Amino acid sequence: MIIDVSNIDSVRKAVADLPEIDAVIMNAGGMGGRTPEKITSDGVNELTAHNVIGHVVLVDELLKANKLKKVALLVSSKAARGVKAMQMAAPSLPKSSVQDFKDVFTGSFFGSKFDAMEAYGYVKYGAAMWMSSLAVKHPDIKFASMSPGATNGTNASDSLTGVMKYFFKYIMMKVIFPLTGNGHGIDVGAKRLVDGINDDQFKCGIFYASKKGTSCEIVDQSTLFADLNNVAFQNNANEAIHAFIN
Repeated sequence: MIIDVSNIDSVRKAVADLPEIDAVIMNAGGMGGRTPEKITSDGVNELTAHNVIGHVVLVDELLKANKLKKVALLVSSKAARGVKAMQMAAPSLPKSSVQDFKDVFTGSFFGSKFDAMEAYGYVKYGAAMWMSSLAVKHPDIKFASMSPGATNGTNASDSLTGVMKYFFKYIMMKVIFPLTGNGHGIDVGAKRLVDGINDDQFKCGIFYASKKGTSCEIVDQSTLFADLNNVAFQNNANEAIHAFIN
């Protein structure tokens, strides 16, 4: 079944046609295509539309229809807590208020110089916070986030353009990551997602990713970035996202 996760109506129609499901892995996303800063009809930028809005509507509709029975796993990124190896700082919002998250999702937080890489980390942070906010509201279902790590062989960089696309596809993924021991194959990245829905060691409400670098031991990311464990911030992200969903 094909779903356009950047289109709310497409997601709602798909859920109406779905039977009950035990688990859902939300892996759609990326860098927002060729115009990540462009504002959609829902009022968010393309980056947010691709990585957040469709997933939220999907989960909302599944819960409303009582079709999600056991697990929802959001595929996230270490960018949500910052990656020093890639010179990506941890997200830093003034207050992590509802308005702060809204500004991230519209892109206004970044001012006139919109950097897709920087914005990607903030958007992924907001998505992980939304996911964690569901843990208390729905205790009978496991909601968690998992980073597949630096997975070689994916097409994640295909939506980029020019120098950035070349750098990530050929330099970062094929040279830098292998030389520094940070990359791994699709089998390793996919296993993280399968374990995320099947292995009881991965708990509800937690965002899991590599402890160091991009390919190593998996840990609770709030031990590295405390804001991820702030319930008020989680609820603010959830409220901000839903402000854009009709």
